[in-house]
Amino acid sequence: MERLKKVDPQVYKAINDELKRERDTLNLIASENFAPQVVLEAQGSVMTNKYAEGYPGERWYDGCQHVDQVEKLAQQRAKQLFGGEHVNVQPHSGTQANMAVYFAMLKMGDPVLAMDLACGGHLSHGHHHNFSGKYFKIISYGVDRGNELIDYGEVEDLAKKHNPKMIVVGASAYPRTIDFAKFRQIADKVGAFILADIAHIAGLVAAGLHPSPVPYAEFVTTTTHKTLRGPRAGMIICRKEFAARIDAEVFPGIQGGPLMHVIAAKAVALKLALQPEFKSYQRQIVANAKKLAAELQGRAYRIVSAGTDTHLLLVDLSSKKITGKDAACALDQAGIVVNKNLIPYDRLGPQLTSGLRLGTPALTTRGMKQAQMQQIACLIDAVIAAAQDQKTIAATKAEVLKLTQKFPLYQELT
Repeated sequence: MERLKKVDPQVYKAINDELKRERDTLNLIASENFAPQVVLEAQGSVMTNKYAEGYPGERWYDGCQHVDQVEKLAQQRAKQLFGGEHVNVQPHSGTQANMAVYFAMLKMGDPVLAMDLACGGHLSHGHHHNFSGKYFKIISYGVDRGNELIDYGEVEDLAKKHNPKMIVVGASAYPRTIDFAKFRQIADKVGAFILADIAHIAGLVAAGLHPSPVPYAEFVTTTTHKTLRGPRAGMIICRKEFAARIDAEVFPGIQGGPLMHVIAAKAVALKLALQPEFKSYQRQIVANAKKLAAELQGRAYRIVSAGTDTHLLLVDLSSKKITGKDAACALDQAGIVVNKNLIPYDRLGPQLTSGLRLGTPALTTRGMKQAQMQQIACLIDAVIAAAQDQKTIAATKAEVLKLTQKFPLYQELT
């Protein structure tokens, strides 16, 4: 980036500082990952220059023959990876993918049954400040207070009581397997269609480590980063009968020109996800999450739902006499990056929280395995037990740096 260094040294420095931060810290944020270098190359390409309103073969601008090619490749690869009859790869984010489905299929004020944010749902599943909560009547389902699993009986009761037009299935902080077939049965009883938001678990679904919603849901949305390890963006898979409505809602409904450089990066990421190595990578993500959960349990931490089936786990800090906010801050000072998170029926609220959300995709990308999860659990425990002790934080940071140097960023990525 020598040209950037000369033209804008401030931005150059910020980028290099971010690279150093990523290299020298342990990233346990469940919704983040490290995009492979080939994905970065595609995203940083000249395709950023091209306006391409419309769809392949039906653009409003001329000169789209090459961007048409990459969009078709992304669509074809997504179908190969997930199945599904139609794919739209233009959404800029997972929330915009969800928005396209809401606006294409619902009228303002229609009832929607979705997972409560406080129990693991997402902002776009009905939060009152989000478009979903502002424009639609949201009925929330949660998890059982005892086992902290989705109570499908409660979901069915709510569906029968409120007759939702749509049921949203998916979460941003739910560590267990979701039974899409059961949701289909419930939806059929009340005449609702299903939007399955697999933003977090898309990589696991692609690798066959989590059941796919595609056979059960009319609409499947996802981000393309997180466990898919691509660029930060979104995607919609739907049945052919809804293809025209979805495409029209994405463009011109809620977006203008698609980001063709990002779509090129999606195509690359989807190609990588079709390789045998990707399945091995996903298996290791889950193995690492299970190991991290077990190691923390062994150190007297309560894990929400008593474990995990996926890439993430929720840690209840109630017995540790520290809030999620303070724990996350102390860990960040020590080079361990996590996020505070509500636990089900949290008494502290979203600004403080009683929990932490931990995820293993980024650490697994660096090549870390179960032995490192054991070491990281020990480091996390040391910091939380002495969150105000700067000597402990400094010592932990030194250990973190040793570990990151053993597993350098991009050591094995294409």
